[in-house]
Amino acid sequence: MRQRWGGCFSGGDVRVGGRPLEEPEPEVFSFAEPLPAWPPDCSRKGEGWLPLLIGGGILEGGGFARGRMCIGGGELELAAATSFQKICTLSSTRRGGGSSTTFYRPVGVPEGFSLLGHYCQPNCRPLHGHLLVARAGARLPGAPPQPPPLCAPRDYALVWEFRAGGVGSGSRVDAGSCYGLCDAYFWVPVPPEGYKALGCLVTMEPQKPPLNEVACVRADLTDECEPHGSLLHLQLARRPPPSSDSCAPAFAVWGVRPVHRGMWGKGVGAGTFCCAADGAAPREQGMACLSNVELDLSAMPTLEQAHAVIRHYGPTLFFHPKEVYLPSSVSWFFKNGAALYKRGGDGEGEEVDGEGSNLPGGGCNDGECWIDVPSGERGRAVCRGNIDSAELYAHVKPAMGGACTDVAMWVFCPFNGPARLKLGSISLPLGKTGRHVGDWEHFTLRVSNLTGELMGVYYSQHSGGHWMDASALEYTDGNRPVVYSSRNGHASYAYPGVYLQGSAALGIGIRNDAARSRLFVDSSAKYRIVAAEYLGEGAVAEPQWLQFMREWGPTVVYKSRKRMEWIVGRLPLRIRCRAENMLNKMPNELSREEGPTGPREKNNWEGDERW
Repeated sequence: MRQRWGGCFSGGDVRVGGRPLEEPEPEVFSFAEPLPAWPPDCSRKGEGWLPLLIGGGILEGGGFARGRMCIGGGELELAAATSFQKICTLSSTRRGGGSSTTFYRPVGVPEGFSLLGHYCQPNCRPLHGHLLVARAGARLPGAPPQPPPLCAPRDYALVWEFRAGGVGSGSRVDAGSCYGLCDAYFWVPVPPEGYKALGCLVTMEPQKPPLNEVACVRADLTDECEPHGSLLHLQLARRPPPSSDSCAPAFAVWGVRPVHRGMWGKGVGAGTFCCAADGAAPREQGMACLSNVELDLSAMPTLEQAHAVIRHYGPTLFFHPKEVYLPSSVSWFFKNGAALYKRGGDGEGEEVDGEGSNLPGGGCNDGECWIDVPSGERGRAVCRGNIDSAELYAHVKPAMGGACTDVAMWVFCPFNGPARLKLGSISLPLGKTGRHVGDWEHFTLRVSNLTGELMGVYYSQHSGGHWMDASALEYTDGNRPVVYSSRNGHASYAYPGVYLQGSAALGIGIRNDAARSRLFVDSSAKYRIVAAEYLGEGAVAEPQWLQFMREWGPTVVYKSRKRMEWIVGRLPLRIRCRAENMLNKMPNELSREEGPTGPREKNNWEGDERW
């Protein structure tokens, strides 16, 4: 199945022989409107405040969107490079189409700052890079002596080289095919002992880059990293010896992300990339990410700034024109009849007030109680929701070691509608499958704490989801992205269309239809910040219903899997086996649907999104 990534599609690997056409350089992405003047930060001088140290001086407050942040007690000062100069482009091209990736060197780097690596991105979206650069800061008085936080590499190791003419020799040369109009040499820095490299470099000449081209970081200021997100995959033409059982090598380029992520994760992604021709992970190459060792969060927005971020970037959430099960506020849900039921009770639900103040809080989902709607027409009316009352519930939290702010925006729908199965050109309703009371869905904005720019949006889809870069989004009313909520299931998508939870290649799966309509919620205006733990206890008044860790609906048992097995058993033999394999991978919700839990019970409340 082809998957969308950052506005691009990445499919299978392609072997190419012959010179590819040079693609035009992507245009530079810019937001439709200038960024606002964020509210000033006047609240950082209390207990726990850490000033930002720059070149031996002190910049009062540190703070959100001021262009700098420090880690390691001020030892390392970070800035963001957002302007780039093209180095070269590599392509993997099918006849009549293909994909390509361009590699860049940052320009306009602030004086005294060092590169940590180069940047690259696929050419299927406008250029939008965010690469961290670093320089040594001033140590806190009384701190024990340490080697400098930055150091030049002692050498470079050649990962692979490409020749524009397809002529070369040696174990690290692809001599049978060309992938670009110029030579390209990929290097990984070899750090001194006690230091780590954070990214690779690309040159068009065979000479090694100057040692001062990039800096390595002292190991105690780094964290583990892992490759993620394929940026380029080239099946190399050089074949192994006839006696070898191995396949022809592939050259791959990936993004690099910290292993330790989430609200309290200290890993900081620098925006660099890693590459290998033998599948080697960046850790095997001695690479790492940065670490906000003391988790200094002085670059996070204040509460007033968080409100300004949501008002500026808050997406418009569109529901399908045929949507029956619309969102509502939690308060409306409770005031219109949703009640608390307890195991072993008399079957009569306990009324719940608008803030859920009488709901049990804390603990875990032990099955002792749950929420349900009344029976009859009153319950059916609650299930249809009330879009006029709907609001988004925002959880503001640190991401990427405090270098970014994530705003997870939760939407509540009183009811999740029935699923529909797509079999090629035929769509079949699955009866009651998918129907359940209470549906919590979300999308997440990620904003740079250095620049205040929106970096991307995470679109949550059932048990997974994916990030879309800000340059690949659809916008409405300035810098506010669009989110499409799928019919009945309320999964989030960046564009309208039909999305399958199953096999797109076979055209078999659960349908998710997304389209624009007059049914929408403007999250930049209709929202409520319900949690921002980094601001300290009491900074945000959390509603009691947020502490309810049990299920927001009763468990439902379905018979749809047996029906689907019956349908698949009558398909033509040529596709029956593949359809049976696909059915085995379908979610368990086809047989049984547990009542959904609330936002705080989800693993991405404190953890990172599933990407």
